[in-house]
Amino acid sequence: MGALTKRNGGFWPKMVQDFFGTENPFDWDEKFWYPEKSIEIPSCNVIENDKEFKLELSAPGFDKKDFKIDISDGILSISAEKEHKAEEEKDNYRKKEFSYSSIRRSFSLPENVKDENIDAKYDKGILKIVLPKKMLETSKPKKAIEVA
Repeated sequence: MGALTKRNGGFWPKMVQDFFGTENPFDWDEKFWYPEKSIEIPSCNVIENDKEFKLELSAPGFDKKDFKIDISDGILSISAEKEHKAEEEKDNYRKKEFSYSSIRRSFSLPENVKDENIDAKYDKGILKIVLPKKMLETSKPKKAIEVA
């Protein structure tokens, strides 16, 4: 009896691999089979100076109205969704196209961020969020107490 081995040659495996990008078209991740569940996590630059934190998220293809930014329990959540539909009808054909894109990213905020003064702007595919810092109360120096 021969051992069970992977077959590397022949027309059928090559055709399946060329078409699907894999020899087994059933081993793709959930994102392929359920694209509505797929959410992209955008790249982000975090910049800190003495006065503020700056976040720069790469989010090309969106409009500023597509973004939802909120803070809850010290978590800054950023999300955006966009749906595109196009339909074209000519004499002998009809074309319908649609696409859906979504991004989501969350950040735990440090205590020294002023929640009420956060500013966000979207320009040329980059979402820029400025998080001003507030001064935290410093602890008082240790004082020794003499026992009488």
